[in-house]
Amino acid sequence: MTTHPVDSPDLWVGLPTLDEPPAPVWEDPVPLAGPRKLADFPVGALPGWLREFVAAVAEETQTPVDLAGCIALSVLATAAGGRSVVEVRGNWREPTNLYVVVSLPPANRKSAVFALLTDPLYEAEKQLRTLTQPAIVEAEMTARLAKEAADKAASKAATAGADERDELVATAIALAQTADSVTVPAKPQLLADDTTAETVTSRMAEQGGRISVMSAEGDIFDIIAGRYSGKPNMGVFLKGHAGDRLKVDRQTREEYIEHPALTMGLCVQPQVLDDIGRQEGFKGRGLLGRFLYSVPKSMVGHRKIEPDPIPDQVKETYRRHVLDLTLFLAEWTDPAVIQLSPEANAELKAFQRRLEPILEPRSGSLGHINDWGGKLAGATARVAALLHLAQHLTKGHTVPVAETTMRDAITLADYFTSHGLAAFDAMGADHTTARAQSVLEALRTYRWTEVSKRDLMVKLSRSEFPTAADLDPALSLLEDHGYVRAQPVVRTGGRGRPPSPRYLVHPRLTDPTT
Repeated sequence: MTTHPVDSPDLWVGLPTLDEPPAPVWEDPVPLAGPRKLADFPVGALPGWLREFVAAVAEETQTPVDLAGCIALSVLATAAGGRSVVEVRGNWREPTNLYVVVSLPPANRKSAVFALLTDPLYEAEKQLRTLTQPAIVEAEMTARLAKEAADKAASKAATAGADERDELVATAIALAQTADSVTVPAKPQLLADDTTAETVTSRMAEQGGRISVMSAEGDIFDIIAGRYSGKPNMGVFLKGHAGDRLKVDRQTREEYIEHPALTMGLCVQPQVLDDIGRQEGFKGRGLLGRFLYSVPKSMVGHRKIEPDPIPDQVKETYRRHVLDLTLFLAEWTDPAVIQLSPEANAELKAFQRRLEPILEPRSGSLGHINDWGGKLAGATARVAALLHLAQHLTKGHTVPVAETTMRDAITLADYFTSHGLAAFDAMGADHTTARAQSVLEALRTYRWTEVSKRDLMVKLSRSEFPTAADLDPALSLLEDHGYVRAQPVVRTGGRGRPPSPRYLVHPRLTDPTT
């Protein structure tokens, strides 16, 4: 048996030295966030005549079906908004106006799609003006004659003797009051162009509480942000979605709308989403939570050169049905009430039960945008009512919403959830992930193998990390994903500032070849 002395070098071969601990073993880190898998637009959820036209528009224009599908919902909301409500349960009623925004890069033929979808609305507007023209002329004539008669009576009273003056003054006053009491109807208008917050309010007041803003550009967000007025003005856009009373009492005008109903159907460039996500007050006051978002993939570079044109019959059916629905509901002063069948209500309740847990701020997948998610059930009821009206046109108020219609609305809600998450990613709604990405970029740039929290604060932007506490959630997320490892804090026992927490950094971030 061979023995070795204690100081024999053979005894220590392959064993770690006391001052060099074994290197830590790292597994591959989990990516913070990759591109989201976006749901396809469920064109099958639309009623048959609308489904056919949407698909045909997408084919002829070689644009994502999402664009035509979302604008089609806005067209239905323009026809029905302010003229119908859906009664969900108890005192819960939802108006049928919508805010929808589609994000697409330039060169995607957005204007062509808007024109094809909105043409029947402009035709309906012309027909409504023709129908109301006699009443407008009559009211204008009545007011003018009453004003002229009042002026004559006032002139006669000014020169009359004392015994006649009182009677003539009373007559002049009565005629003047008659002139003032005559209401001249406004020319019917469904769509507002070149709008400001003030004109949107005025148009809604004139049009019995409703108006629609449909645009292939995102200029309306500049207007809301106060790009031209110098300060944000979003009150009408908040109340116009919810239907809350709107009262404007200024030196220049006084307007009151009991139940405002504003519809917005917009297509914006992706940069606009990034910009509005940075606008102060947009998210805090709940404006962004009112929109249904779509962020389809552009077809530019993959388009057919000779696509199939829209069949004439499909286009004519769409035109006729939009006209019928719009002209029928235009007659309603009190809104048409759309009821849910018990089966449809049960479907909506099941959807709410599925939705509620994911709104939890800490663990829910919609927790970081629960102001948006909290409105999703109401938006689903609105969409269900619009699909129902599109199915029944002039008879929607006589039959309840069917179970299958509510299922279609829920399918659309799931689509908008998928795309809403991507849209809010673009708007920087998930601040923890965005900040973790900033820390990750710093780790890659400076290639630290180990770093203190204090050193990170020196290198990171103070506008993004105002205090050291703002760094903690980002570091926790990076640790959860395997990018860093917190080291035990070694205290010396002396006085003074405690040592800054330190973190080991994944070797992949320090390797110049990665």
